[in-house]
Amino acid sequence: MIFRIIFFLLVYVPFMLIAIPVQAVLARFALPGWTVIPRIFHRLGAAFLGMRVTVLGKPARGKPTLIVSNHISWTDIVAVGSVADVTFVAKQEVGRWPFVGFMASLQRTLYVDRTRRSDAHRSSREMGQRMAAGGPVLLFAEGQSDVGTHVLPFRSALVGAAQHAMVEAGAGEVLLQPLTIAYTRLQGLPVSRTDRSLIAWIRSKSVKENLLEILTGGMKDVTLAFGTPHVLTAASNRKVITKQAEDEVRRRLVALNRGLPLPEFETRA
Repeated sequence: MIFRIIFFLLVYVPFMLIAIPVQAVLARFALPGWTVIPRIFHRLGAAFLGMRVTVLGKPARGKPTLIVSNHISWTDIVAVGSVADVTFVAKQEVGRWPFVGFMASLQRTLYVDRTRRSDAHRSSREMGQRMAAGGPVLLFAEGQSDVGTHVLPFRSALVGAAQHAMVEAGAGEVLLQPLTIAYTRLQGLPVSRTDRSLIAWIRSKSVKENLLEILTGGMKDVTLAFGTPHVLTAASNRKVITKQAEDEVRRRLVALNRGLPLPEFETRA
């Protein structure tokens, strides 16, 4: 804990004092290079939180891309953001969290108000515009976080909203890429079910309790497995393609939690 405090005061704080004003201008006007500072910020965040990130596969590049992923904790954002330049889709409440919401906005995070159906069109339209402009968007497709032992059903309606929005934005097709996030080791040992309360965002606990456990937890090994992208067009069956992505993420999560190899990534290598 002492190391983290020193790291925060001597490295993190000076970086933020310099980077935040610069990033505010870059993000406000969507200037080239606006993704550089968030990438550095997340890499420092990974070091601060004691996260070792392993990447299998590669994020899709060069085409409008919607990445659909399982969700375990807010540290997922730090892990993914440290290795990939993506736009995150978050619930509206995140934008109101002290500091976290401010930093999320600097990364041009898209917010969704799940309590208002009328907000769905606005948020999906923004997603479509961001993808049509070539920026990958990451959607936690379960719609909520879970402890990391299994995958909740992906919400095809969220994928469908992006599907319609990208057509409106002028993109003929979008790549739908499944991403599996797995926390595999804690302090060098395989993560047990009990350990997951120190990693996952547990809804039965207060925000303070969750933050304290995550900030004071030990070294965590995180694996990000980017699957093969699927082509999503206006004619694609959103329920079928969403279920396919969900099944892929579930299979890989089970394998990674059990310490089993993923043959498809060994073949690619």
